[in-house]
Amino acid sequence: MNLLQSIAAALTPAGLLWTLLIIGVATFLHELAHFALARWQGVAVKSFSVGMGPVLLKRPWRGTEWRLSLLPIGGYVEIDGMAPEEGPGGTYRQPTRGFAALPAWGKIAVLLAGPLMNLVLAIGLMTVTFSSQGIPALDRVRIETVRNNSRAQALGLQPGDVITALNGRDIPDTVTASGAARPGWESLRDVLATAGRKTLTVERNGAARDIAFDWQPQVNGTRQLLGISYRPDVQPASVPVAFRTSLQTTAEAVPQILRAFGGLFTRFFSLDFSQDQNVSGPIGTAEVVSRAAALSPWALVQVAILLNLSLAFFNLIPIPGLDGGRILLVLVGALRGRPLTLSQEQAINLAGFAFVMLLMVFVVVRDVSRFF
Repeated sequence: MNLLQSIAAALTPAGLLWTLLIIGVATFLHELAHFALARWQGVAVKSFSVGMGPVLLKRPWRGTEWRLSLLPIGGYVEIDGMAPEEGPGGTYRQPTRGFAALPAWGKIAVLLAGPLMNLVLAIGLMTVTFSSQGIPALDRVRIETVRNNSRAQALGLQPGDVITALNGRDIPDTVTASGAARPGWESLRDVLATAGRKTLTVERNGAARDIAFDWQPQVNGTRQLLGISYRPDVQPASVPVAFRTSLQTTAEAVPQILRAFGGLFTRFFSLDFSQDQNVSGPIGTAEVVSRAAALSPWALVQVAILLNLSLAFFNLIPIPGLDGGRILLVLVGALRGRPLTLSQEQAINLAGFAFVMLLMVFVVVRDVSRFF
């Protein structure tokens, strides 16, 4: 099987379509937020494009040329006063109108609107998910199936039982050194990995009872299985509770996202092409979406949440060319009392753009290298 066949085997047509849709919606709303904050402050927006590259369709409406472009990867808005103005004799100079004439807080509002929109979208999707599907309780383990003639069946365990304590202690919902929550099923595995007297506190129909038994993880060199499948218990949640949980989940995700980006930059500068499950390129993202599409619509929503969170925080990284980099230049100009010169700003933005392009190439090459 050659490289293209290997990549095609990992993706599905439905997965590709869902990938384009999820990324397209996230990008469209990101750019729409930039557009809205600029227009709200009276700044003209020359064009708004869905997609990149050659323009397929265009239509002027309310002072903006709305475009549909060939490449369904991203989009852009052309805000008046962000690009250099053409002066006499074919020279260029710093713009003095539109975006350039806004106060520092107005510029930052325009630039911050895009990432904040992705953040709001992620929180909104989480709220919908938690309110309709419930909130996973990492300190409670719900038994889904009990194998016939298994030790679990002999102990009287039933599907729907919820394990709430192990050996008389509440199942820990702690945070590991990597920042990830340690769910209850890992604690259950730890308990069953050692021999001795075990006690499971089980909740059934609102009543709790203890099930005690002697356990040997291996008998005559054969690994023993309890004979159950399980998952985190899910607690119903009202919309306010779901919203608060979404905010908490987002706050807890920030360190993990920042560590993931930090690891990406470390690998980039050291040219380390080894695989990293925390950050995926376009092929890896499409592969994840393909798997999610085969599971359920809610799995696709989970992918959309992660993608919007990643877009929000990546765009806030203070690299020239990204929203965070532009915000940094605005702050530098405000502290200096005057903006950077055109040549300084162009040199900084060119370096930032080159860095982002190289980073994208690195991520794509690392994605493809998995199939060799």
